[in-house]
Amino acid sequence: QVQLVESGGGLVQAGGSLRLSCAASGRTFSSYGMGWFRQAPGKEREFVATISLGGGSRDYADSVKGRFTISRDNAKNTVYLQMNSLKPEDTAVYYCAARLHVAGKVATAYDYWGQGTQVTVSS
Repeated sequence: QVQLVESGGGLVQAGGSLRLSCAASGRTFSSYGMGWFRQAPGKEREFVATISLGGGSRDYADSVKGRFTISRDNAKNTVYLQMNSLKPEDTAVYYCAARLHVAGKVATAYDYWGQGTQVTVSS
């Protein structure tokens, strides 16, 4: 069992930055691929970024490529999402997720989810 707790969301003006954190419980964090997803009101949950077990492989949605950076610190059981040059269309609830042994872009493949953190970007 893995419990995930996101933090770092908030209200920011367009062009600003936020860093989201996701703290995981348990001693097997390094066995999980991690992902960030987001869901805006009235829309389906969508993939944002994913990172492999050791952090050597990362992938991003086209909409955030070049602006967002995913990273992880296995010693701290934490995954991060650095978000720069934020746009109003980035407004959503952001969720982190854990998937045993492999990373990926498909939300339904993930085993554990956090409760989400709200990010609001004003124009």
